[in-house]
Amino acid sequence: MVRLRDYTPRGYNARHIVILIVPMLVFVIAMTLFFFNSHVQNVNTQLSRSAAQLVKTAIDQRRADPDGWNTFARDVRASGLMHVEYIDGATLNAGRPAGARCCPELRRELAVALGQPFAFALDSRSGMITLVTPVGDGLVEALIDRKRVMIITAHIFIVWSVGFSALLLATSYAFLRNQVRSILQLSTAADAFGRGEDQPDFRPSGAREVRDAARSLIRMRNRIRRYADQRTAMLAGVSHDLRTPLTRLKLELAMLPRSADVTAAKADISEMERMLDGYLAFARGEEGEQAVEADLSAIARDASVTANSRAAFEFAAPAAVLVRLRPLAMKRAIANLANNAADYGEHVRVSVRGESGAAVVIVEDDGPGISDAQHEDAFRPFSRLDASRNQNVAGVGLGLTIARDTARAHGGDVTLGRSELGGLRAQIRLPLGAADARDLRDRETPS
Repeated sequence: MVRLRDYTPRGYNARHIVILIVPMLVFVIAMTLFFFNSHVQNVNTQLSRSAAQLVKTAIDQRRADPDGWNTFARDVRASGLMHVEYIDGATLNAGRPAGARCCPELRRELAVALGQPFAFALDSRSGMITLVTPVGDGLVEALIDRKRVMIITAHIFIVWSVGFSALLLATSYAFLRNQVRSILQLSTAADAFGRGEDQPDFRPSGAREVRDAARSLIRMRNRIRRYADQRTAMLAGVSHDLRTPLTRLKLELAMLPRSADVTAAKADISEMERMLDGYLAFARGEEGEQAVEADLSAIARDASVTANSRAAFEFAAPAAVLVRLRPLAMKRAIANLANNAADYGEHVRVSVRGESGAAVVIVEDDGPGISDAQHEDAFRPFSRLDASRNQNVAGVGLGLTIARDTARAHGGDVTLGRSELGGLRAQIRLPLGAADARDLRDRETPS
């Protein structure tokens, strides 16, 4: 399906150029061409016709009254219309004037009015047109000011048109730049709010619609924060209330004689405590941590310590990959992926690399893996997939959920795939700049 947006610019500035500047340029060019092809050409034709008729009158006067020619020529010179004289014995080829070619309208009107050979040329320095045409045994020579046969100030119209157009475009661009700046500030603030960062200097600015959108964004951020705080407080209270009876149960079990039932009960209580810790960590999401520029390679290495002790481990990373992130939250996300890999595989490989404006962390294992159809299901909270990946494995199904939430809070994402080792491949991709974050967000948003 052919869509217009596939062939039009996506940026606001580029669209402004297409919508405003291009039509204006087309209008100026069309108006200039119309002005020259109609008004200027018509005026030049009328002026040239008058000059041609004056030359014809001089020729007719020479033929009708050669003795009174000098009086006629003197009267014409006195009127200022042109300077005319008769050159006896001259021929057209010998007396052809030297100078630049000009005035196509004058040439056409002379051909119509005179009906005989003639020649003329323009002296660029003096601005005078010299015209000669044979009459009797000589030539009639006429000197005509160029201003009497053509408009010589037409270029001023073009200068003024281009000047006013440039002024209008400059004013429009300056206005647009301020509006775009407000929109970019709003976009930057939205990305920062999405990553959990504060923007104390952000203030609504720009047009009324942009200000309304900025205020709506601030209200949305405040509502989300209140909701997150209430959720964290609620789960923290639930966790505290449940830990008290669990602690009493642990004390009572510790006082009972050792037996298989007591051992199983203690394991169940430990599992319940791990579940409470997982629920609270999922609700809290490292809310209080501020983003700083940190070395992703070092964070991934520290996060993989536990997995290193539980499986054959391989780590590959460059010396340093600096990314702006929340270190504890990212360390927890990578640790979840690495520990999941160690739970299901005997060989775990963690690698870090930078590529095309993004930092990538890849965690692979040689376990049973997950089918392609279940990749998105694996990110649902408390999701436990097929039995091949759940046998004798502790957990509450929040590891991948927390990892993806953390990556998306940093403007990135977590994706799953098939590992070269034969098992699951989890990839965290973090953009290195705000523009890359917007590109990732655009790819996540359906058209």
